[in-house]
Amino acid sequence: MGGLELINEEISCIGCGVTIQTEDKNKIGYAPASSLEKDQVICQRCFRLKHYNEVQDVSLTDDDFLKILNGIGEKDALIVKLVDIFDFNGSWLPGLQRFVGHNPVVLIGNKSDLLPKSVKPKKLIDWMKGMAKEWGLQPIDVMLVSGAKGHGIEEAMQRIEELREGRDVYVVGCTNVGKSTFINRIIKQGSGEENVITTSHFPGTTLDIIEIPLDDERALIDTPGIINHHQMAHFVGKQDLKTITPKKEIKPRVFQLNAGQTLFFGGLARFDFVRGERNSFTCYLSNDLDIHRTKLEKADELYEKHAGELLVPPGPKEIKEFPPLVGQEFSIKEGKTDIVFSGLGWVTVNQPGAIVKAYVPKGVQVSIRKSLI
Repeated sequence: MGGLELINEEISCIGCGVTIQTEDKNKIGYAPASSLEKDQVICQRCFRLKHYNEVQDVSLTDDDFLKILNGIGEKDALIVKLVDIFDFNGSWLPGLQRFVGHNPVVLIGNKSDLLPKSVKPKKLIDWMKGMAKEWGLQPIDVMLVSGAKGHGIEEAMQRIEELREGRDVYVVGCTNVGKSTFINRIIKQGSGEENVITTSHFPGTTLDIIEIPLDDERALIDTPGIINHHQMAHFVGKQDLKTITPKKEIKPRVFQLNAGQTLFFGGLARFDFVRGERNSFTCYLSNDLDIHRTKLEKADELYEKHAGELLVPPGPKEIKEFPPLVGQEFSIKEGKTDIVFSGLGWVTVNQPGAIVKAYVPKGVQVSIRKSLI
């Protein structure tokens, strides 16, 4: 290739897919001019994320993400939709059907290593199929993997290879579902290269489409994570995000509660048992997040006095900016039911007949579903 041709060629960051520029340090895609001589160029944002776990704020809008996804429906491709098993509701892309056109979808539940070992994979897959159907998606297959541990990756790769029938593969999902970790695993098992794509638990790491060539001149394409604004991740700082993002198997915490008792999940959320017989409630949250029990009549006062100190995260500085908690009441009609705090975890109510109230910052979603476990 002649030198003249190279000058006009756009260079993309191998970490996040963004077009590299050397002019403005504060804009997306900046890399020092000296780095362009390397075989693989990485932008400064990815470099900092990789080496120092620092994240720079990015000015891509939701519309930018949607534009990138909109083109997928026009292509003939296999779509791999990745969800986070620990945050199934929060990581579900509600409008995916609009983007995929007639393309077939494989649904993959990532982070299966976070759920208690007592959960049987077959039961989990059946549950995922039921939820997908309820939400209007009919995947051609449903699988479980752990991108972090590598469980199930080999099987997923084989199945994707069978189902793609010589087509490109697009991997789609919300931010924080572990898309880049999943793809890095696939690259590592296919080529031996490690950590090609930048990964982190910060929302919006992949900024543009990243194409990974497959052996038949087709590509595996990593798309930017769509930001679901109703997840707790958007309301907490970088340090607190580490506390609420589970890194290992969740240890369920069981509370026997009488009506009129309250649980605080740090200072981020609150769960009231309003009415009903004495009942057991199982909390599935990051092991690092403290749960504080109190009486319902004292709960408001406790929060006012101790949020940011006894009830953390958020810490004393962050609590000043933290939105007030808003409550939503649920009446539990059927058997075991989960009350889901988007991006935080869930509480299983083990018997019907209870009336409970869930409090989260305004803008975070709380939903109810048939028990996962």
